[in-house]
Amino acid sequence: MPRQVIVNADDFGLSLSENALILRAFETGVISSATAMANMPGFEQACEMARQPLLNGHVGLHFNLSYGPPLGQAITSRPVFCDANGQFDLNLSRYCLRLGSKDLAAVEDELQAQWQHCLDHGLRPSHLDSHQHVHNIWPIGELVARFAARQGVPMRLARNLGANLNPPKRLFKTLFNRRIRSLCGATADYVCTPADLDYAAPPAYGSLEVIVHPMQLDGDFGDASLGPGESLTHVLHKRLAGVPKVAYGRTTQVLTLVEYGDVH
Repeated sequence: MPRQVIVNADDFGLSLSENALILRAFETGVISSATAMANMPGFEQACEMARQPLLNGHVGLHFNLSYGPPLGQAITSRPVFCDANGQFDLNLSRYCLRLGSKDLAAVEDELQAQWQHCLDHGLRPSHLDSHQHVHNIWPIGELVARFAARQGVPMRLARNLGANLNPPKRLFKTLFNRRIRSLCGATADYVCTPADLDYAAPPAYGSLEVIVHPMQLDGDFGDASLGPGESLTHVLHKRLAGVPKVAYGRTTQVLTLVEYGDVH
C-alpha cells in the first residue's frame, strides 16, 4: 500500500453547485485537497470557503487554458489558445514539444494572472495542477514547473497509473515526469483516477494522488471517471482503507477526517 494518499478534487470554483459538492466532500472526509479555477463564476465563493479551518492551506490552483475567459490580455491574441472572441479554445496537440516565444510568454502571463487573482482573494495556492491536464503538454509543463519552483509549491505529475497507458504513452509520461521532478517538487509519486483504482490495486509504496471530480449520488458521491451509480467512497475504501490521507500546506499534514465511506 502507498504510505499516504492525497485525494484532490479538481474544478473548485467552477460553479456554486460544484463548490457545495466539494465542500461536502471535505466535510465527510472523502477528499483531502482541492484545486480552484481562478477564472470561473464560483471562484470568489471558493476563496471564502477556503478560509475555513478544514480547507485552509489545502487548496491549490487549477491552472486553466481551455475553458472560459482568460484573466490576462496577452493570450487573447494567440490563436492556438483563444478564439476570435477572446475565449479559451485550445488548439494544441497533447504531444507538442515546442512553442514559440510569444505563445510561451502569453502562457506565463496567464499563469501569473491566475495566481495573482488567487492572492488578491486571500488564497495562497498550496500546489499546482491544471484543467484538462494542459500542464502535461511538454513546453507548458516546463513553464508551469519553473513557476511552481519559484513559488515554492509542488506540481502534479502526469497520470502514471491506469489500464490505458500503452508503451508509447508510458514512455512519454515517464520522461515528462522525470523532467518535471528535475524542475520542481511533485505532489506525489503516483497519480491516478478513481477508475484506475477500481481497475487495479494501488502501488505498493510511495505516495499517491487520486484525481477526483465528485458527483452527487443519492447521499453519496460518484465520480466523473466512474460509471453511473458507482460510488467514489466505495472505491476509495476498497483500495485505500487505512492509508493516511494528507493535504498540502507549507508542510504536508495528515488529516484527521472520518473514514472513507462514512458519508452522512
